[in-house]
Amino acid sequence: MSGQQVKKEKSPTIEVEGIIYERIPIRTHVITDSDDIVDVAERYAREHIREGDILFVSEKVVAVTQGRALREADMRIGLTARLLWRFVHASPYGVGLRRPSSMQCAVNECGVLRIWCATFAGALGKLLGRRGWFYRIAGMQAAAIDAAGTSPLQPDRVIMGPKDPDGVSNRLRDALGIEACIVDVNDLGSNVLGATEKLDRARVAAILRDNPLGQKAEQTPLGIIRVVG
Repeated sequence: MSGQQVKKEKSPTIEVEGIIYERIPIRTHVITDSDDIVDVAERYAREHIREGDILFVSEKVVAVTQGRALREADMRIGLTARLLWRFVHASPYGVGLRRPSSMQCAVNECGVLRIWCATFAGALGKLLGRRGWFYRIAGMQAAAIDAAGTSPLQPDRVIMGPKDPDGVSNRLRDALGIEACIVDVNDLGSNVLGATEKLDRARVAAILRDNPLGQKAEQTPLGIIRVVG
């Protein structure tokens, strides 16, 4: 209809290097820090698994089960975070560190000195027309932080990156018998934060590049990758 935006549905399949993969989202209950991610995967994913599948899990839900979703109202914001959040590039796809509370989490994760160095690098990159220099210095710990309000299921909390994503991936593989990975996927792109040793991280990132699980209220934090053609 004219003047009305039509939501574009995501395809369940994608072709990468001549191979067609299906991405199967798995719906769960609202996961909290009282859950264990391996128990959740066994409860909801096991019945769908076939030999050769790959399990992928949202980094947000792993962080939530690790108690790394912090209530914004309980946080103490330091001087560095109050000064620097304003200099973060505003993205149409998310707040990221452009909020005092999420910047404070980056300071806590990376240290004050590293965040200041990352800020100067980011400013220099901006002058040269290059983006991403801040996160090259700050590292994955900062890039994985989601500001309060980003997740509709945890709207009052800043969600930090998961701890030991490789170890979590190995626990999932041992429990379910298939390769597994922890991913940070949004409408800007996809990153594999942790994976079992046999997985090709670049290939997995390419398979998930169109954000097949979504990032609103779908309540599908797990998914299965399957070769179908």
